Amino acid sequence: MIRVMLVDDQELLRAGFKMVLAAQPDIEVVAEAADGAQALERLETTEVDVVLMDVRMPTMDGVEATRRIEGPKVLILTTFDLDEYAYSAIKAGASGFLLKDVPPSDLVSAIRSVHNGDAVMAPSATRRLLDRFGSHLTTDKLPDGSLLTAREREVMLLVGRGLSNTEIAERLTLAEATVKTHLGRVLAKLGLRDRAQVVVYVYEAGLIVPSDRPKG
Repeated sequence: MIRVMLVDDQELLRAGFKMVLAAQPDIEVVAEAADGAQALERLETTEVDVVLMDVRMPTMDGVEATRRIEGPKVLILTTFDLDEYAYSAIKAGASGFLLKDVPPSDLVSAIRSVHNGDAVMAPSATRRLLDRFGSHLTTDKLPDGSLLTAREREVMLLVGRGLSNTEIAERLTLAEATVKTHLGRVLAKLGLRDRAQVVVYVYEAGLIVPSDRPKG
């Protein structure tokens, strides 16, 4: 059973998400909170696997709460225009983001994916986000990428361009399992949590700029 916490200051939105998730045999909503501070309090007494986190909330926003959370995976809820809060939350450790008007089936799939250790970042949405805020990136205290092999670097850059493991395997003529192995080594060598943070890394390191990538 995947234990989920809903964090949003709009009670009606929480109720809607809870109704969708309650219909799933493998997902249980075990806690709710109206802001980041409440979420941290609930986590002290409740076992949670995935936190569905809004970003703009009173008292403590979702970015700061994400930064303080250890253990549970965090999925960020954002508006269609993909504001800077979503990007900041990914830097803070979130495993990806969803749009608030996400179809129910996609919401359920995203929660399961994050619980399984994957990141949820739609390539087209990721490109829009980074195209908009790429000029605000910082290069402070970036991990050293010189330890990567040529193949690992290749895989890392394709992840940064928003390609899935399947697409990377086709592009490099590799087995998908081999791509996963290379990505795992990239994460370990750079000290990154998941592919969401790989995307942030390649932009902050200046390895990819908007003009390098196809629009999507």
